[in-house]
Parts: sequence; structure tokens; C-alpha cells
Amino acid sequence: MVATVLVAAIALLHVYILVLEMFLWTSPRGRAAFGTTAEVAEVTKVMAANQGLYNGFLAAGLFWALVMGVLAEGRAQAFFFLGCVFVAGIYGAMTASR
Repeated sequence: MVATVLVAAIALLHVYILVLEMFLWTSPRGRAAFGTTAEVAEVTKVMAANQGLYNGFLAAGLFWALVMGVLAEGRAQAFFFLGCVFVAGIYGAMTASR
């Protein structure tokens, strides 16, 4: 039960990031979330949409694992996509700056 809730929370977080990057990147909310100016956001909006798409793929994989059953048939999918999230998080932590 706890594993299912955590996987669902991570999937929903990635859906939120998808929305920020694909649809709200140039809005005041999107710019505030990522600390960009209006000018930078406008120039980088295609790149951000691409990043958002990747976050959507991570969310889709985690939802797939939930449908299959995180502790049953979907266990391998959950581990794979959580591993992808982990690696992306480590890379982001190493390369992001405030």
C-alpha cells in the first residue's frame, strides 16, 4: 500500500512538472518555478516542452506500473521508471544551480 501511494505521488509530481514545462513555461507561475526571466523563458520554451515530454513519459511509465500492480506484475516497470527518476534526479542535483 505504501509503495503504491509513493509511486502514485511521484507520477503525479512528474505530471505537474510536465504541465509547468510544456504549458506554463512562459507564464509567471512557470518562470517563478524555474527562476527564469520572460526573455529566457521565451527563448527556451521549445527546449522546456521537450523536457516536459520526457517527464510525461516517466509519469506514464509509473502509471503503467500502478495499473499492473506495483507489488505484482508491475514491479519491474515500477523499478525501471523509478530508477530513471532517480538517475535524472541525481543528474539534476549535480548540474542545477540556484
